[in-house]
Amino acid sequence: MPISSSEPSAPGSTAPAGFVPVESATPGAAPSPLYVVGDVHGQYGPLLATLAANGLVDADGHWSGGTTRLWFLGDLTDRGPDGIGVVRLVRRLGGEAAPVGGRVDTLLGNHEILLLGSRRFGDELIDLPAGARSFRTTWQLNGGRDSDLDALTDDEAEWLTERAAMVRADDFLLAHSDTVAYLDYGDSVEQIVAALRAELVDGDAPRWWECFRQLTRRHDFRGEDGVARVAEMLDTLGGHQYVHGHSPIPEHLAVDPSEVTEPLLYADGRALSVDGGLFAGGPCLVTRLPYRAAAR
Repeated sequence: MPISSSEPSAPGSTAPAGFVPVESATPGAAPSPLYVVGDVHGQYGPLLATLAANGLVDADGHWSGGTTRLWFLGDLTDRGPDGIGVVRLVRRLGGEAAPVGGRVDTLLGNHEILLLGSRRFGDELIDLPAGARSFRTTWQLNGGRDSDLDALTDDEAEWLTERAAMVRADDFLLAHSDTVAYLDYGDSVEQIVAALRAELVDGDAPRWWECFRQLTRRHDFRGEDGVARVAEMLDTLGGHQYVHGHSPIPEHLAVDPSEVTEPLLYADGRALSVDGGLFAGGPCLVTRLPYRAAAR
């Protein structure tokens, strides 16, 4: 039978201990296929259908991608009907892919921080320059679903908290947000991953809020300074192209979400956005890297 979005949590399907934030092929060997997925925002059905269309799951929703590496770029939940179903799907596919040499995992997005912050701090007020705010109120204003918060288990919350903020896969730098703010946490992928994880494991509400604020920044690679900014990121952290979600392509191009059909390559080809605006009616972009298109 096809897998239901209400499938139970799978504690044994987490990534192996000792996360390595740089993936590279064995010398002399061809790298396994690499795919990325933009912001899903609770759209379980369209996600599963698009994974199947790309040959990554079978008709019953089980992993069929072999040694393929599949990276979700964060924002699995909120705005859509079944964020926790998406979380459980990603975890299960990770458990199914690992024994055959594949990998499925997700990066940390700003909506993961919002959801987890709402669970951990609730209505606790945080003093901010613009006035006191709470995680729960902010989460609700940004599409938070009570059904997600109610369904999230302790094990799932711990797993999400431990997700990396970025990874370098082959010669691509993968992250959720299109911002240079990551560099405030270190000057290597390893340092950034460790610093953000430490903030979320040990930090209080104000420190969590600062992580949320930083990962909510966007559009740093647009405009006349955009090429220089993305070059700074790549020169510092490695990789020839920065691949991200977070900023919907319809917003970037000022078009209706239904008009988006492919990822957006910009900043002289140094940046690639794969957020199709799925929650607003755009496509679920499951993209194989390298992506071939004319630079805008």
